[in-house]
Amino acid sequence: MRILSGIQPSGVLHIGNYFGMMRAAIALQAEGEAFYFVADYHALTSLQNPKAMRENSHRVALDFLACGLDPDRAALFRQSDVPQVTELAWILGTVTPFSRLELAHSYKDKVARGVAASAGLFTYPVLMAADILIYDSDVVPVGKDQKQHIEITRDIATRINETFGEVFKLPEPRIQSSTETVPGLDGQKMSKSYGNTIDIFGEEKETRKRIMSIVTDSTPVEAPKNPDTSSIVQLYSLFATEAEVAAMKKRFVAGGTGYGDFKKQLFSALWDYFAPMRARRAEILAEPSYVDEVLARGAERANAIADRVMSRVRAAVGL
Repeated sequence: MRILSGIQPSGVLHIGNYFGMMRAAIALQAEGEAFYFVADYHALTSLQNPKAMRENSHRVALDFLACGLDPDRAALFRQSDVPQVTELAWILGTVTPFSRLELAHSYKDKVARGVAASAGLFTYPVLMAADILIYDSDVVPVGKDQKQHIEITRDIATRINETFGEVFKLPEPRIQSSTETVPGLDGQKMSKSYGNTIDIFGEEKETRKRIMSIVTDSTPVEAPKNPDTSSIVQLYSLFATEAEVAAMKKRFVAGGTGYGDFKKQLFSALWDYFAPMRARRAEILAEPSYVDEVLARGAERANAIADRVMSRVRAAVGL
């Protein structure tokens, strides 16, 4: 089973990225042949600062490794180190109906939030399809909000197969429901776009400050509070045991404890949870060439497969 997933280097990785994509990807590396890429081509739709792009791409790889990605089990590489993906995207685009892309939720959502309506943003699902198909991927772990992209990929692959013969296998999504359970500081889904994130490897003082800024209601300290609608409880449940979460909920209902105390408890749990990963990150940083070596090895493995697939595609379409 070949597994494929990617993450954009559009900013510093936050705990929404970790619980929404990274943790599942790291777990899946034990189930099959995993290929994970830093999606720098995709990031160009929102990040057009060359220095930031290079720094972010390196940092994403560093953080992924620190969180447990094993380069001996999973290939980690930059999307742009496999340029065949853009050639495949063009070929896929020749059979993709304009009307199908108009229905893409992510395009409409991003434009509604003020992202420039570029051709690259509009054809984003075609490039994503190329990312998936160029490695003959079997499984793509995604959140519910990304399922449509896999559906579009399958539609495009089917059109190629119907037009040129059996060229592609159809990938299957593996839905990661946890992506919708990570609220940001303001209660909305945690996202760099909303500026409501908690960084995985933020400095201690800054991380504490962000957690203490979580938006709450004006319920007095002595009054009972509703744990079922609290972002604090939702976030705490990501780091604590069931018994610890139950105890926090009980204190919410009992009253007598302020939100500030619950936020301090959340900070402590989060800080302890990522402590081993911070230690691993420090070890990696002590070897300046390690990340680049991992990316080079990953790109070599990815290119070997991409070359074979593109040879098959070119022959099928007459190039």
